[in-house]
Parts: sequence; structure tokens; C-alpha cells
Amino acid sequence: MTRSALAFWLRAPGVGEIRPVALPEPGTDEVLVRSRYSGVSRGTETLVFTGGVPASQYAAMRAPFQEGDFPAPVKYGYLSVGEVEQGPAHLRGRTVFCLHPHQSAYVVPAAAVTVVPAEVPAARAVLAGTVETAVNALWDAPPLVGDRVTVVGGGMVGCAVTALLARFPGVRVELVDTDPTRAEVAAALGVDFATPETAADGRDLVVHASATAAGLQRGLDLLAPEGTLLELSWYGDRQVQLSLGGAFHSGRLNIRSSQVGMVAPARRASRSYADRMALALNLLADPAFDTLITGRSPFAELPDVLARLSGGDLPALCHLITYDGE
Repeated sequence: MTRSALAFWLRAPGVGEIRPVALPEPGTDEVLVRSRYSGVSRGTETLVFTGGVPASQYAAMRAPFQEGDFPAPVKYGYLSVGEVEQGPAHLRGRTVFCLHPHQSAYVVPAAAVTVVPAEVPAARAVLAGTVETAVNALWDAPPLVGDRVTVVGGGMVGCAVTALLARFPGVRVELVDTDPTRAEVAAALGVDFATPETAADGRDLVVHASATAAGLQRGLDLLAPEGTLLELSWYGDRQVQLSLGGAFHSGRLNIRSSQVGMVAPARRASRSYADRMALALNLLADPAFDTLITGRSPFAELPDVLARLSGGDLPALCHLITYDGE
């Protein structure tokens, strides 16, 4: 019997649509997943939606179950939570996370799904891919006990990093953003908040996630001598200017990049991708992460939702997409 589902496709830059898709019969080592929720990763997905992925990064930006090619038509996304309806006995009926585009149901290898722990609500579990990015970042540049740490950029990734940093003993964390309403998010996460103009300096570690040149420069200016700035932003095809005069050399400042496509070198020999994802899902047992989900819409409205997110008409951290009346 041929099953059908509905999938979101970017037909052309700035134009999305819902298309029917045929699903294959699951093989021996595959699962059929019925979607319950998916999350819109605002920064990356609006970049894709507007056609801003540079040609040199088409391969690096490819999602695990992407169909089509950049700039369009393409089926893209990677924050999906659903229930296994068919597959190996130990997975049937389980709630799972998968790095799959927005689609009402799909068939993937059983190894591509991770069981969501019982203590993690299914809606919150869409954050797993973002928390995985945050875990990798803090493997790249872990703070020391007593460090003064700033996160510049209170978007989805920046707030996920902030939530994890708030758990480190003796670490004082400040979230910096141009939007003063992010103070409420910072308070919910248990950290300090400042605008770029009022941010504390002398920081041992700055994590930059604002995806702006101004944010990157401000983060560098906040560092103490021999401090480290960890760059998490993705700029797409935009050029970034940075002043490396002043205290950059005399203060022996460091800039490091972090990207979730590979396990951080510090843990690459001892942790697999599956280990990292399982850790991210376990960390989501903390209800503080609920503050990162700032809106929800039914799947049928996703083309309009992405257009509004890209245009700035719909402010959001993670926007939740619901299926089947969830």
C-alpha cells in the first residue's frame, strides 16, 4: 500500500509551498514516523528561505534528509519530533527526534532517530538539534570554574548556549542583545542581561551568536587579555568587517570557530554523533528550555510563517510547527 504525506518545499527564494509526497514501505531496518512537531531554526532556515546560502557552502549546508538543491527548489529543515508507527519492536510507539525536514510523516533508517526521554515533553524535544549545537560549542571552548562569560546574541542558538552555561558552577553569565525584551528570557534562564552599550567587559569567554558584524566586534571588545571569542554565527553570503587593531594583538585575544557538522576535536575520539544527540535530549529535561519556544503554528501555515520570520514581522526564537491538531 502506498502511503502519502505532506512536505514543505521552498519553490523559489522567498516562496514556500506544501506538496504531497509518496512514502515507501519501510524496510527491515527503517521506521515510519508520524510527525507531531517540528521547529523552525530561525537563523539558518530564514537564510535558506531567502536564498542566502553561498554557492561555496551548498555541500556544507546540506541537511541530512534534504531533497533538491540550493537555492531552490529544496526541502529543508532538521528539527522533527514524531511517533514511530512502523519499525523495529523496540521503537514502535516511541517518541523520537530526527534531523528531518518539515513533513507530516516520513520513512528513515532506524539509526537516524533518537528516542526522546520520558521526562522530556515532545514539543520541547524539537530543540534537540539546537542544544546539540550548544553542546558542541562548549566542547570547543569550555569555561573554567569562576569564569566571566558573555553570550552576544539572544537568538535560538545563543539562548541554548546560555541555558547550558547557567549550569556551570561559579560561572557568571551575561546575555547581551540589542532587543531589551530578551531580558525576560535571560531572567528565565537565570543569567544577567545587558544591551551592547551596557555590557560588562573583562570577560574570559565570549560566545558570539548574533550573526552581525557589530555583535562580533562588540564581543571581541569585551574580552579580558588572552580571552577567547567563540564564533557560532553563520553569515551566509554576507561580508563581515572586523577591526583587529587596538588590544587584539597586545591582549593576545583568540577567535575560534565552532560548527556542529563535526564533533568538536576535544571529544571526537570518545563521542559519536549519536552520543552528542542523546546528551542534548537528556539536557532538555530542564523546563527552563521552554522559554526558547516563543510561538506555534499549524503545518499548513508554514509557508507564511517562514515568510514572516524572514521579513521580521514574526519575532521568535524557536517557532513550533504542529501536526494533526497537536
